[in-house]
Amino acid sequence: VLLGARAAMVVVPGGEFQRGRTHEDPETKVAWYPNPLRDDLPVRPVHVSPFYLDEHEVTTGEYAAFVKATRHRTPPVWAEGKAPAGRENHPVADVSWEDAAAYCAWRGKRLPTEAEWERACRGMVEGERYPWGDREPGKGDARFDGLEGPAAVCSVPKSRAGLCDMAGNVWEWTADWYGKDYYAAAPARDPKGPATGLYRVLRGGSWFDKAGFLACSYRSWARPGERSPNIGFRCAKSF
Repeated sequence: VLLGARAAMVVVPGGEFQRGRTHEDPETKVAWYPNPLRDDLPVRPVHVSPFYLDEHEVTTGEYAAFVKATRHRTPPVWAEGKAPAGRENHPVADVSWEDAAAYCAWRGKRLPTEAEWERACRGMVEGERYPWGDREPGKGDARFDGLEGPAAVCSVPKSRAGLCDMAGNVWEWTADWYGKDYYAAAPARDPKGPATGLYRVLRGGSWFDKAGFLACSYRSWARPGERSPNIGFRCAKSF
């Protein structure tokens, strides 16, 4: 990874896939478990057009180049507005949805839709839970369930689609507004999420989260203005 350089992009082939939770999750059958975690149902076929996706999450070094060129605001944890030394290859975090969208636009890119993100995470393999298959995550698969913060990007093996850190490290903003029941009514081709909403969709889990949050189908959300140490992003581009 070149410090501050443009991330390589991976071609994600277009096609149809089964979007949603195709695996059993025993916790959702417990009476007290909150209903929002059924927001990845029903499973439905979705067709996504081919697109490009950044090989890895946008790094601190890449984001620092954007800040220098545009005078965009810095993440609040950057002391005196300067990127933390030695963290150039770590994913940038503490960026809002608007910050992420502005960076992608500066690169001539955009945030991926939620459907695109899941297509890329699955790596064109149907029905499996994680980017590497159904095996439960181990420390050699992803950065998760810890207190040390994110690792440098691509510190664990790439997914079958040639992408780094689709599970763990930092949550990733997507373009879509969050809709709990959106899957039932979404168009079957290139869905782009609800027209409006209060929250934007996050995907992929983070360094802080338990294994279940790393599933390709798992959906989370945050207010667009939220800036958190476990939220970052990567960019997409239409094919």
